[in-house]
Amino acid sequence: MGDSIRFAARLVASVLCVPMSVASAQHVDAERASTPAILSAGQIFDVAESARQARDFETAQAAYRALFADADPELRIEARFRLGLMLADDLQRYSDAAVEFRDILDVKPHAARVRLELARVLAASGDVRAAGREMRAAQAAGLPSQVEQMVRFYANALSARKALGGSVELALAPDSNVNRATRSDRLGTVIGDFLLDKDAQEKSGVGLSLRGQGYWRHGIEPGADLLVRASVGASLYRDASFNDISAALQVGPQYLSGSDRITVAVGPSWRWYGGRLYSTGYGGSANLLHPVGKRSQLQLEGGITHVRNQRNALQTSDDFTLAGAFDHAFSARGGGGVQMFALREAARDPGYSFVSGGGSVYGFREMGRTTFVATMGYSHLEADARLLLYPRRRIENRLSASIGATLRALQVGPFAPLARLKWERNRSTIEIYQYRRISAEFGIGSVF
Repeated sequence: MGDSIRFAARLVASVLCVPMSVASAQHVDAERASTPAILSAGQIFDVAESARQARDFETAQAAYRALFADADPELRIEARFRLGLMLADDLQRYSDAAVEFRDILDVKPHAARVRLELARVLAASGDVRAAGREMRAAQAAGLPSQVEQMVRFYANALSARKALGGSVELALAPDSNVNRATRSDRLGTVIGDFLLDKDAQEKSGVGLSLRGQGYWRHGIEPGADLLVRASVGASLYRDASFNDISAALQVGPQYLSGSDRITVAVGPSWRWYGGRLYSTGYGGSANLLHPVGKRSQLQLEGGITHVRNQRNALQTSDDFTLAGAFDHAFSARGGGGVQMFALREAARDPGYSFVSGGGSVYGFREMGRTTFVATMGYSHLEADARLLLYPRRRIENRLSASIGATLRALQVGPFAPLARLKWERNRSTIEIYQYRRISAEFGIGSVF
């Protein structure tokens, strides 16, 4: 499959006559004949290519990087492109190759071959969602019909990925409401108002946000893999009573069926809050990824999980989820999508059982060497019954919005700085669930 998408990228270059791998030594030498130099740019390309063929990759890389300082921008792009190909094809350093291809696209966003090569290495490094986005962006930029057909035909080559991979994100996270608690100092009940302890009220703080995931893939047969995924998320604060940590492990097969990708997984999950185990869970899910036309994809997912609450047995529940997402590339540098979800939590106590549903819209735009992402979301929740302590049944409406940026201009290797600003407002018929929250994240992220 990897060879297939590589062939598609090469076909794009041949049909479009993209100015990648076309810098001839004769042209370069003639242009710089009057410039005194030990080696011309064309000769440096020859040295790099000879070293690459001899598998002397250190010399080849040094030669390509030396051309990054050339006065001709086309030659700088050519050197970066050849270096990216060498990092991907010869050294399997997919994340480093992606850095080189992104740097080219920052200057030439409509370079179709480069975008397809970026899609290929992102898929190889395990970031299938981003790879699909780049594939759709390449098609949005415009390709000859025969190339579009080839790209669509080999789109499932995005599933040919390396056996090990993952991603990590680390950020400082100032937060106006770390415990998502009410501002009110009183709680209305059927037997009167109670004063709330300060620990049950809104608390601000600066924490450390950590998110990471990893996977291992093993081929079972053509078109089928065994996929093992592990994930962890943590919000850590100086006051450990607000620490929130979660982890999950999923194991199951992943299939290719025509142009669709189907993933089935089962496994356990855990959550710790305030340094103590809060809940454990075990369940399964099924996910379908389906291309829609040239620029879009549809994703559907359903799951069932049994969650055991370690603090309150009445909140132990069976959770049923359905979710869908539609993503579309508007151009080579921008796109967006819509996501919808429905959740049924059937707890032991009807007062803790509820139905929730909602959706969100998002858009992204590349501007220079910065990628901006904005989202807006809404959800509605209704409990099955009133808890005996409260005068009303729990009904909530939650609004959220965020804007974030990935600053590739400050990138170091595969790591890039990121910044996000988030806002939440939850309105509830019960004071203890009503809150406002503004938070931010400043950190770094990487896919490896």
